[in-house]
Amino acid sequence: QVQLVESGGGLVQAGASLRLSCAASGRTFSNYAMGWFRQPPGKEREFVGSIKSRGSTYYADSVKGRFIISRDNAKSTVYLQMNSLKPEDTAVYYCAATFWQSDRVLNSNNYQYWGQGTQVTVSS
Repeated sequence: QVQLVESGGGLVQAGASLRLSCAASGRTFSNYAMGWFRQPPGKEREFVGSIKSRGSTYYADSVKGRFIISRDNAKSTVYLQMNSLKPEDTAVYYCAATFWQSDRVLNSNNYQYWGQGTQVTVSS
């Protein structure tokens, strides 16, 4: 089992930055690819980005160039640095872990463990 706890959400104005953290416990963190997903109000959950065990990353087109995912395997933590935030970034953000290291990390159905989510609200 892997337990994931997100933190760092909040209310910010458009153009601001936020950094989300996701602390993992349980099994060996470095064995898992980590993903960030979000669910905007009234919409389905969507892929934000992911980082494999060795650090290669994927991003959704909507956040590419604004968001950066990183991981610290020594701290068992993955981060989502969000810059130039827009009102459309408002959502509950979730981190997730998967043992897959292929492009399966793009699909939320391939993740085995999920955090409880943290709210990010961007005002215009």
